[in-house]
Amino acid sequence: MATEEIKQYYDATRDSKARSDLLFSIGLVKGPKIAIDCGCGAGSDIEYLVSNGFFVHGFDVEEESISRCQARFKGNKNVALSQDTFSSFSYPNASLVLADASLFFCPEGEFEYVWSQLYECLDSGGIFCGSFLGADDTMAGPSYDKAAFWSDVLVFDHSEVIELFKNYEICRFTEHKFSGKTSGGEPHHWHIFSVVARKPGE
Repeated sequence: MATEEIKQYYDATRDSKARSDLLFSIGLVKGPKIAIDCGCGAGSDIEYLVSNGFFVHGFDVEEESISRCQARFKGNKNVALSQDTFSSFSYPNASLVLADASLFFCPEGEFEYVWSQLYECLDSGGIFCGSFLGADDTMAGPSYDKAAFWSDVLVFDHSEVIELFKNYEICRFTEHKFSGKTSGGEPHHWHIFSVVARKPGE
C-alpha cells in the first residue's frame, strides 16, 4: 500500500512537464513508436509519449500508481498498464525505454538481470532514456526515509554508469548536482546521472 508521502508525490508530479532528455530521445527514435515507461508513477510521461504518437507499456510496483493511471487513461487503446517490479515485468520489444528516477529503487541483487532485460527488449537502434542515483544525493544518505518511500536505493558512481553503457552509443550524458526542495517541500541535494543512449543497429 502506498504511503501518504507517495500519494503526495503522485499528486505533485501528475502534470509534470517531460524532461529535456525525453524530448531529445523521441527525436532519435526510428521505426515503430513503442515505449516502455518503467515506474510510470502518476502518468505524466505516458501522457507526453501518447501525445507524440507512441504506444506505451507502463508499469509500476505501486498499486496506487496503476490505479491512478488506469483512471487517467481509461479507454485509451495506446496505453497498456501493469503492476509489476522491474524483475517481474514481461518486457515487450520497444523502440524506447524510459527509466526516469525509477532504477534508483531497483534491488541491487536484481539489477544485473533487469539491465540485461532492458537491453534485450530494445529494438536495434532503440533508445534508452534514464537516470541513475549518485552517492552525494540526499536519497543515498542516512536521512532518507525508507519507510515513507521505497526501501531499496541503488547508487552508482560516474565510472560505473559509463561501464553500464559499454554496449550502447551514448548520445547524451549529464551529471547533475544541485540543491533545492522536493515536490513535498523538503530540502534535498540531488546527485543524478542522466543518460540517453542508442542500442547499436544490425
